[in-house]
Amino acid sequence: METQDHPAVFRHVLGDCRWDGVACQAYKEEGAAPFKAVSRQVLFSQPELAAELRYFEVAAGGWSTLERHAHVHAVMVLRGHGSCLVGCVVRDIRRHDLISVPPMTWHQFRAAADQPLGFLCLVNADRDRPQLPDADDLADLCTDPGIAAFLAQN
Repeated sequence: METQDHPAVFRHVLGDCRWDGVACQAYKEEGAAPFKAVSRQVLFSQPELAAELRYFEVAAGGWSTLERHAHVHAVMVLRGHGSCLVGCVVRDIRRHDLISVPPMTWHQFRAAADQPLGFLCLVNADRDRPQLPDADDLADLCTDPGIAAFLAQN
């Protein structure tokens, strides 16, 4: 039941994966981690929820940071197509695909060259900081030729 302490939230879509009252923010602080052409919008972040629902958009030819962390991601592609690395598997992804990223699993999302890749991401409201790969981690990942080819696009 809606109350004064717990008002209902309505956010109308403005078109092109933008919502009323939701700021489009930088993905991460510049220089904090390698990525290219990514923005984020926090759609829901309320104390009553144990999770946040966020929308990320990777511009054509862009990619998210290669990282891992203890928290889990649940991802749904809303627009475009591209590829992702999750663990030791590279997959093509497209609209409405669902991707689960287990804890402490290397992952990265990449938009195709011809259009943006937009996806919803559901994560814990309280989450740990991402870990970036060191030289040994990268060498280990690149022993797989498919992963090496994927990462060479950065």
